[in-house]
Amino acid sequence: MQEKTFTVAGGGPVGTLLAISLARHGYRVGLFEGRPDSRQTSIYQGRSINIALSDRGWTSLEKVGISADVKADAIPMYHRAIHGIDSEISKLPYGKEGDAIWSVSRGGINERLLDIADAEPNIETHFEQRLVNVDFKTASAVFRTEGEREVTVNADYLFGADGANSKVRRLAQNLPRFSYSQTYMPQSYIELNIPANVDGSHQLEKNALHIWPRKDFMLIALPNTDGTFTCTLFLNYSGDPSFETLQKRSDVEAFFESNFPDAMAYLERPVDMFMEKTASPLFLVQVFPWSFNRKVALIGDAAHAIVPFYGQGMNCGFEDCAELHSLISKYNHDWDEIFPAYEKARKPNGDAIAELSKRNFVEMSDLSGDPMFQLRKKIEAKFHEAHPDIWTPLYSMVTFSPEVPYSEALRVGDVQQQIMDQIMQLPDIDSDWDKSCVMDQLYKLAAEQL
Repeated sequence: MQEKTFTVAGGGPVGTLLAISLARHGYRVGLFEGRPDSRQTSIYQGRSINIALSDRGWTSLEKVGISADVKADAIPMYHRAIHGIDSEISKLPYGKEGDAIWSVSRGGINERLLDIADAEPNIETHFEQRLVNVDFKTASAVFRTEGEREVTVNADYLFGADGANSKVRRLAQNLPRFSYSQTYMPQSYIELNIPANVDGSHQLEKNALHIWPRKDFMLIALPNTDGTFTCTLFLNYSGDPSFETLQKRSDVEAFFESNFPDAMAYLERPVDMFMEKTASPLFLVQVFPWSFNRKVALIGDAAHAIVPFYGQGMNCGFEDCAELHSLISKYNHDWDEIFPAYEKARKPNGDAIAELSKRNFVEMSDLSGDPMFQLRKKIEAKFHEAHPDIWTPLYSMVTFSPEVPYSEALRVGDVQQQIMDQIMQLPDIDSDWDKSCVMDQLYKLAAEQL
């Protein structure tokens, strides 16, 4: 049994998984969350936007020793269902047959992980205790209870797993030589809802991520196990159209009816919801270093908040936990070695998935509805099937290949894009795309450049 103790600030999915990992290595862990326990209040007070767990997330959960029964609350999505402005639907597979990303309720997976943490004798969980200060030299922390009583918690080490608006990170900004950047996307978002049918079934195809791509904005819908869909409208904060300019009810009605005509038959009070809700911003955070004095470190969104357009935010945070889980054994619990090794391993990958997530908004909102883009994906899929040792499409590398670091996927993906740009310029590519001459040319270019 390890004698060292840890404080984990933040009881969301990443913080809870980290606490479980540390406990299973024999450490005593105090897990602190500022919000109430949603299992007691029946209201999940974190970000409610649905998440897509991919192979990276599941692999990370398995490495920490959590069984795949978490999938009981998840729905596999095998393709994108692209809803055109004319209400026509086209399908864009995520990978080869059987490949899926999984729609998961953020609150649901958080609560399941908390149940697992409760069964760990080395974890003490504390709710409604808000972090107010950290001593970065000693890892001592001060938490404030709902009754405004301050409690000082001493531990050997502390992890800030307190999300995109991390208090630990904000306190670290007072330290010397701490680099920090926060970049806002033009888009903000609100959540909408598609209710279940009377019999509890789904109104739209269940095993798909539904997208209404409209170039500068889009609507998406992810299925839930109760027959509903959680929908998210991504729209510019300013400009035309935007959350800023759509103020009159008549304008909002016209916006929905002209851009999402088929969705209007399913959405629950979309105009009312739009008028009632305040749009939430989307931003990216990049920092360095991730650890301080070999005593305190950041993990998950606290270290690398990204935008949701690649569906990799939680997957990346879970990978952070899995990396630490392995490093504890590799360095035999020597945290003077573990902290820098963790930072060195994960920082480049956090930066890479941040870049990829920014780029993917264009793919989802604009390109996914473009016939030539869909053709491009068909060519890549055919070539990958014939030559899997030479070519794995970027999306598959990111989503279905946990053994490929995000940073390597970004590098290879950039080369692949240059190659495919050349292929798409071939004469009559739309009619000749599956001919051997096209595949031979693609093989030649891939062999030369990859």
